[in-house]
Amino acid sequence: MYHLLDRARTHDDESAIAALHALVRDYQDFHRSLYSRAMNQAAVFADAGLQEPLLAALADTRYNCQAWAAMGCAAMDIRAAVPQLITLLDHPQWIVRGETVTALGRLGDASAVPSLRPLLGDQADWLRQRTADALARIGGDAALEALWHEFEHRRFPRIGYLASTLALFTPEVVPRLLAASDSTDPDQRYWAAVALGSTGDDRAVPTLERLMAGDRGVTVFDGEVRTAAKKALRTLRRIQTAIAERESAGARTRTR
Repeated sequence: MYHLLDRARTHDDESAIAALHALVRDYQDFHRSLYSRAMNQAAVFADAGLQEPLLAALADTRYNCQAWAAMGCAAMDIRAAVPQLITLLDHPQWIVRGETVTALGRLGDASAVPSLRPLLGDQADWLRQRTADALARIGGDAALEALWHEFEHRRFPRIGYLASTLALFTPEVVPRLLAASDSTDPDQRYWAAVALGSTGDDRAVPTLERLMAGDRGVTVFDGEVRTAAKKALRTLRRIQTAIAERESAGARTRTR
């Protein structure tokens, strides 16, 4: 299997790709270990023509490779899989739930947002983080509102994943984060500072400087707001420097 994948990846070997396609089409004839290994690298042999067998594997509880079928659907941009994937969000197997969330994020269908939203309250930290990442990849107003609601009505003490994903909604989220930095809740000010740093937006600088200089608030996990603001300001500067360097490099390339 790994030899086939290597030939397909590095040499665009048609016979290797055909063999991998046959494995997907006739998946029930192959051991699950082979199927899962292939799906881990499904992008190497992606083909929209494999939609039907991928959807079949996604629903096949006896074959028990639904997590890897979800990977394949994401890698091959099988958007018809979205309704089936949504039904798998409450699957008893943790790996199926996790790969389903990731697949929905990669497919980017906004219809999945209402079903993903409750998972921001899951007891498993890793699943909350993966859900926040998926919502950020999907984007749009509904995804932003889901993340913001969880930010405002914090159910867990450490929500760095929310701060990171909210920052991806720049520039529209910046005014909300600036307002949150004036909250009476030190935890909300702390995470607002973290998120503002990740935006790389100049509008955040005065607020971060103010928090760094005078906010002695402490979070429920003993984090200091002023320390978060100091780190956030450094992060913001690094982002701005990286952007400036990329733009400069692009300008030099265009003038050649």
